[in-house]
Amino acid sequence: MPLKLDSYDVSILKALLKDGRKSFREISRETGITTPTVKSRFDRLVNVGFIKSVSPILDFNIVEEEVVKPELQEAKNANSKVIENEEEKKKKNQYHQQQQRVQGSRHKIKKGMKIKLDCDFRKGPVLGDPQVFRFANYERFFCCTGCMSGYKNK
Repeated sequence: MPLKLDSYDVSILKALLKDGRKSFREISRETGITTPTVKSRFDRLVNVGFIKSVSPILDFNIVEEEVVKPELQEAKNANSKVIENEEEKKKKNQYHQQQQRVQGSRHKIKKGMKIKLDCDFRKGPVLGDPQVFRFANYERFFCCTGCMSGYKNK
């Protein structure tokens, strides 16, 4: 006899689809189902094979591009027989960026990769080292101590 999903199972799955990193306690608070019930329902869905894995979805659009040193770029241009004009360079760059987005699985995750951060208070980019505010299981990133203080007061 097949396993029939009820409203508890559906609400647990919807919560996990929104954010697969949620703890059983967070799902419990969100759905109104007790934490042990959430855990047992999750385990049951894993055991029957409906939930195969909880996997990260990576966004390579927020990874900083590596900066090529000007002297290396000049040497490259000097050795090149064909010098492209600026418009051709832009088109090539746009094409490569588009290909990278399409082929996100081909990106290499490597040590030292930098991820662009936005200030959680003013929503602008964090240019230097971020100020980090840790609360429970969460981390918030700020561009300066003033934004972090403003966030705490809010």
